[in-house]
Amino acid sequence: MLSFVKHTSSAIMKYILVSGGVISGIGKGVIASSIGMLLKACGLRVTSIKIDPYLNIDAGTFSPYEHGEVYVLDDGGEVDLDLGNYERFLDITLHRDNNITTGKIYQSVINKERKGDYLGKTVQVVPHITNAIQEWVERVAKIPVDGDQEEPEVCIIELGGTIGDIEGMPFVEAFRQFQFRVSRENFCCVHVSLVPQPKSTGEQKTKPTQASVRELRGLGLSPDLIVARSHNPVVDSVKEKISMFCHVTAQQVICVHDCPSVYRVPLLLSDQNLVQFLQTRLQLNFRMRPKRLLNKWRELAHRYDHTSKSITIALVGKYTKLEDAYISVMKSLLHAGLTCQCKVVIKFIEADDLEQTTMEQEPVKYHEAWQQLCSSNGVLVPGGFGIRGTEGKVAAAKWARENKKPYLGVCLGLQVAVIEFARNVLGWKDAHSEEFDPNTTHPVIIEMPEHNTGQMGGTMRLGKRTTVFKTESSVLRALYGGHEKIEERHRHRYEVNPKNIEDFESHGMKFVGRSTDGERMEILELEDHPYFVAVQYHPEYISRPMKPSAPYLGLVLASINRLKSYIARGCRLSPRNSFEDTESSDTEEEMAVLNKSGSQHSFTSIEASPQQS
Repeated sequence: MLSFVKHTSSAIMKYILVSGGVISGIGKGVIASSIGMLLKACGLRVTSIKIDPYLNIDAGTFSPYEHGEVYVLDDGGEVDLDLGNYERFLDITLHRDNNITTGKIYQSVINKERKGDYLGKTVQVVPHITNAIQEWVERVAKIPVDGDQEEPEVCIIELGGTIGDIEGMPFVEAFRQFQFRVSRENFCCVHVSLVPQPKSTGEQKTKPTQASVRELRGLGLSPDLIVARSHNPVVDSVKEKISMFCHVTAQQVICVHDCPSVYRVPLLLSDQNLVQFLQTRLQLNFRMRPKRLLNKWRELAHRYDHTSKSITIALVGKYTKLEDAYISVMKSLLHAGLTCQCKVVIKFIEADDLEQTTMEQEPVKYHEAWQQLCSSNGVLVPGGFGIRGTEGKVAAAKWARENKKPYLGVCLGLQVAVIEFARNVLGWKDAHSEEFDPNTTHPVIIEMPEHNTGQMGGTMRLGKRTTVFKTESSVLRALYGGHEKIEERHRHRYEVNPKNIEDFESHGMKFVGRSTDGERMEILELEDHPYFVAVQYHPEYISRPMKPSAPYLGLVLASINRLKSYIARGCRLSPRNSFEDTESSDTEEEMAVLNKSGSQHSFTSIEASPQQS
């Protein structure tokens, strides 16, 4: 049962620090996002900060194999992929300063030292670096999100890495001080730790968690909540053991086992009374009943678990050995599939394997790759950099065009579609991108004039840009709701050569969307094809679980042969597919009763029983 208590209204910010122990990649980002979503469902204004203890200024120069996908924000910030989790779960828009790195902190302190701001003092990790961290957190936590005029009320802070890592020590020390700076009633520490279960014994082990919590306490932070991550549900005896040896009550041990989908995690947390604990611990004043939003998430989870119909999408890329390199792409396909009530099975195909050189050197690998491509319902070519695998992507685009298979090209996926069309339809056999062949006589893809080649980081065309549709007879315009203009996020250095547009359009490749000045080609569509669409921007960055990206939704709809009927209905979902909230809003009288001073009200738990869900 959930209860709501009226607390004195206050503008004081509440901070929730999420740290991790034992191993990295334990799911701190999903836990932090789920906590934020639950609090937002209660009517609170929530923001998030991700701390990455590496010296890079941002994630822009990382190889996808290093940290996975580089996520791009509206303001052009190239940040950690966990900020994508926050935006998708909370449905908010964050900023580049919501991602803190050691490099950013040290750069800001050194810049101040060079200007003489420290008045000749010796600049040290304590207090100058730790103070800079605390000041950064306080400043960013107050930035309104999504155009809201009021400051956020709760800030979720995820500390990357693992407690005990030497590179994270300045941040741990900063938050040891920070808990006193903001006072205990405004600061809560959530520690996520692993509970392994060795196959040899089958017993769930608590020693790693005990050691991790001991390390955290030794550094001056005491966890208010311990989230025990495990493969299987944690048994009560293990939970009690963690409670006993980690100096918390059993109610402060939250168990999160591996779930079929991340949409189960908020439901799992709410079922263990996390909302009530945070309300009491941080003296939060809720303004909404979370049941409505949680019902939508329960429907998402139910669809994921029980949808039997499935389709396969071939993802032809060059970083397929690490799925996190395409995490936003995967999520966008998942969102579109859930909306259409079908499971999207992604076949990762290494682009090199489709090339003729592979046929000559490793024919088995070549034929297996082509078999996977040809047996798929649709083809997706995502973004990327560098010449490796380019010819394989060109071959995939050619196959999709000639065989009328649904095709979506994103960023480089648009550029290879243009190269393929120029070679095989226009007859320009050496057509290429200046990025890959500077000496081509048909440079159909050229470097943008303003691209700064002096350095690598932050020099691309980044962030939100406006695209204007040039025609009403566009599939993608219909999928976007018929709007004349749309805004999407970009990350690229090269563009379609505007000098060749007439040749392309006269042969059936239409550039239906362009930049506001008309010079940059943003969207292409192929005539006489079920769905051959490519975009220069990255629509996956703003896809949301209940608001799928239009290009990805179109790909899934075309792959299940429902695109025409969807457009014929005015691009509206049937009632059984919709996530629209059918419940009425709380009345002012209900909310007045809910927040009546000194009273306590309860109602049915927001988590349904397994049978109900």
